[in-house]
Amino acid sequence: QVQLVESGGALVQAGGSLRLSCVASGNIANYVMGWYRQAPGKQRELVADSSRGGTVNYADSVKGRFTFSRDNAKNTVYLQMNSLKLEDTAVYYCNARVRLGNLYQYWGQGTQVTVSS
Repeated sequence: QVQLVESGGALVQAGGSLRLSCVASGNIANYVMGWYRQAPGKQRELVADSSRGGTVNYADSVKGRFTFSRDNAKNTVYLQMNSLKLEDTAVYYCNARVRLGNLYQYWGQGTQVTVSS
């Protein structure tokens, strides 16, 4: 089992930047790692994820503004968020998943990002 702990959420003005971090309790090298977010009254949605090979997939709404990165040696993934918009306000969750016959999926507790005008 993998435990995920996010940090870095904060209140920031529109146009500002934040970097989120997610530290895993175990080796993430074989996991697909991702960031999701959930705004009030909305479903949780994918922000970005990275396969084991390093290919990163971004939601259209964050392309060109957010950058996903992973440091397998530190069991940590990051989400650099630039040019933040009001609609980026949400709880951001770290996700780890791997298929070993069955799909194993883990979530962090979430970190709040609030973008103000």
